Amino acid sequence: MTVNILAVGDICGAPGLKVLSRSLRPFIEENEIAFTVVNGENAANTGLTPENAETIFRAGADVITLGNHTWGRREILDYLDKSPSILRPANFAPQTPGRGWGVFETAFGDVCVINLIGRCNMPFGPENPFFEADRILKKVSTPLILLDFHAEATSEKLAMAYYLDGRVTALWGTHTHVQTSDAGVFPRGTGYITDLGMTGAARSVIGIRPDQSVSMYLGNPPQRFEAADGPGKMEGAVFTIDTETGRCVSARAFRLEGLS
Repeated sequence: MTVNILAVGDICGAPGLKVLSRSLRPFIEENEIAFTVVNGENAANTGLTPENAETIFRAGADVITLGNHTWGRREILDYLDKSPSILRPANFAPQTPGRGWGVFETAFGDVCVINLIGRCNMPFGPENPFFEADRILKKVSTPLILLDFHAEATSEKLAMAYYLDGRVTALWGTHTHVQTSDAGVFPRGTGYITDLGMTGAARSVIGIRPDQSVSMYLGNPPQRFEAADGPGKMEGAVFTIDTETGRCVSARAFRLEGLS
């Protein structure tokens, strides 16, 4: 049996939440999606609040993944321990709140979702994500394994895909907010895309007001970034997977534009 898995790119602020709330469920129904993972680490511009998380779940997400802005909102700390469907990177220090992977029951079998963060150009020192993936996979018995690799470097994401090809069902990158054009299936059956893109204002610089980004690159004093307004977009990828073998059959990127 084959089913469709949906991965949605980073939600950027209130505009991203608005787009998701209006567009995700219709997309799920139209594309016969069986399971949905949404990256929510920028839902509060920097970080995620419990209220943001509830909005994302109501919109249709089954699991929320995070990234380098996991700790951007302190009110999420206690909430992470209470919410098994919200994952922070598994290669954070072991004493940090929350969990980095989980196994979720579905109508088509158990699905493991893993959240990892890269080390290239990240302003802190997470554990080696390659070794962390090995440690987690030794504990997982289901063949259906999805991985959100939140990383800056395209090379690090591609290397992880080759390292895990045939060991995970689908692996996608998040963090840059810029969708890549390389969605496909690796030789041993792992679906892949280097970056899903983002969900938020279409006329923006990775989700923020263009004038603020221009000002920063002109060398002006830093200011608090704000999410851009205007028509929105939702980006991500759909992976069609074989539930018996755990292999990906096809992978395609999508972009919905002109959303309000």
